[in-house]
Amino acid sequence: MMKKLFSLILIGLLAGTAAQADCYADYKAKRDEPLRLHYGVAQVNGECSKSNATAELAPRLQSDGWALLTVVGVFDANGLDSRKGSAGEYFLRY
Repeated sequence: MMKKLFSLILIGLLAGTAAQADCYADYKAKRDEPLRLHYGVAQVNGECSKSNATAELAPRLQSDGWALLTVVGVFDANGLDSRKGSAGEYFLRY
């Protein structure tokens, strides 16, 4: 009985980890003087939500002089191909 329960818990944890690994966010960012804007796609760790993506991406972008304007949305790996062309050099950069 304990082995079965442990197995179920382990499977649940592994499934949760796999789901978290496939989270991506598309976002908009800017730089001032001169004003520059970009659209990008980044992988997000942890909870796959806009609020978590915002918390993760803001410091990543800030370290390179960009300010996060908005997280457009979060999605799994199935949404990567359709966004690659639009993100250009900012596809999975941050």
